[in-house]
Amino acid sequence: MAGVSDPAAAGYYSRCLLCPRACGVDRLGSARGFCREGTAVRAAWAGLHFGEEPPVTGHGGSGTIFFTGCTLKCRYCQNDQLSRSALGAELAPEELAGLMLRLQAEGAENVNLVTGSHFAPGIAAAAELARGQGLAIPLLWNSSGYESLATLELLAPWIEVWLPDCKTLDPELARRLMGAPDYPEVVREALRFMAEARPLRFDGERLREGVIVRHLVLPGHPESTRAVLAWFRERLYGKALLSVMVQYTPNARTAGQGGTREGGPSRRVSAGEYEQVLASLEELGIEEGFIQEPEPGSDWLPDFTRRNPFPEGQARPLWHYGDVR
Repeated sequence: MAGVSDPAAAGYYSRCLLCPRACGVDRLGSARGFCREGTAVRAAWAGLHFGEEPPVTGHGGSGTIFFTGCTLKCRYCQNDQLSRSALGAELAPEELAGLMLRLQAEGAENVNLVTGSHFAPGIAAAAELARGQGLAIPLLWNSSGYESLATLELLAPWIEVWLPDCKTLDPELARRLMGAPDYPEVVREALRFMAEARPLRFDGERLREGVIVRHLVLPGHPESTRAVLAWFRERLYGKALLSVMVQYTPNARTAGQGGTREGGPSRRVSAGEYEQVLASLEELGIEEGFIQEPEPGSDWLPDFTRRNPFPEGQARPLWHYGDVR
């Protein structure tokens, strides 16, 4: 792991290839790639989150850190304020390591790192520092699944649990909604790497190592969901867990576009679509994993301008970018 504690010197950012966009820009200077971020790690919020899958949430909650920026920027992003509007504040590796340790001290079951691929060297440096200072709970990598293998190899020594999305395996849908027609190819390779790197291991009901693949059902695209489920059943079933989410909520950008082909669906998942998902899971023989139950009245879009971006009782704040002066 030579050089991880000094990512700039190691050259990770001088010709940035951290994500599959492979912009190749020099982020040490003023240039910015697709993620629009420099070398300093930036985050918007950290705290205990109680809305993750049961083996992740446990009793104490997942110690979640939401990073600023994104390498994918889906047009329907549920965390649009972070991926596109760049809310956040800088955290030096020592500060990020301290935040991980604070989450552990508050009873977190794990440290859940959300959308940090473009900051991977800095996050790895912080993980190294935190482990050396007594961090004993698992580190989780919570991402879009749009990952380069080189970046996953950089992270692999530190990450016990992978929480990747598998958004779609349809290149045309990926092009329209994510601007990334290579997403299906990239995510297949990334998920295979993760499953090989960390086989499933539980401590009672808590997941200590392994992979949970998340799939967000997109209204109006049942064929996309069916293809993801079938691929998971064939390639990863028994090696990873599946989590099917039906919390899709139109963001302001999607609503403003009226649900156009380029903007994404402007409605929630229907009862009929939910039944289709259940039928597909049964037909494919996927019996282990998780699926959300529809909650039409729930507001799934967090507001990171608030100290607690989530509904009452779903999270307990520990740190907010507004705290930084």
